[in-house]
Amino acid sequence: QVQLVESGGGSVQAGGSLRLSCAASGVTYSRYCMAWFRQVPGKEREGVATIGSDGTTSVAKSVKGRFLISKDNAENILYLQMNDLKPEDTAMYYCAADQWSPGLNLYCNVGRSVMAYWGKGTLVTISS
Repeated sequence: QVQLVESGGGSVQAGGSLRLSCAASGVTYSRYCMAWFRQVPGKEREGVATIGSDGTTSVAKSVKGRFLISKDNAENILYLQMNDLKPEDTAMYYCAADQWSPGLNLYCNVGRSVMAYWGKGTLVTISS
C-alpha cells in the first residue's frame, strides 16, 4: 500500500521560501518516478518537478531556477525547495509516485500527467 503524505505548505510573502516534504511509504518499484504537481481551482493540474530513481530530475520552465526537487532515499522523503516565491505559485501542491518504465511509455518528466499514487496535497499561498 503506497502512502504519500505532504507537509510544509503555508502562507508567505512574495520573495520568500518554503520547503515541501512528502513522506513516502510502500513504493517498491525498482525504477520509480516521484513528482510534485500543483493545481489552482478551475485550472488544469501542472507538473512542477520530477525525480527518477536514478536521481534524474526535471523542472517546469515556470519554476526553473527557483524550485529544486530532491529525495532522501534513506528516509524516503521527497522534497521541493521553493525559493523566490511569486503570487502565481499559489496552489495546492501534490506529491505523486509511479513506475518509471519507458518501455511502457511511463516517463519521468514534468510532461507526465498520469501517476498511480497521489497524496492529499498541501496548500501554498503567496501574497504580494
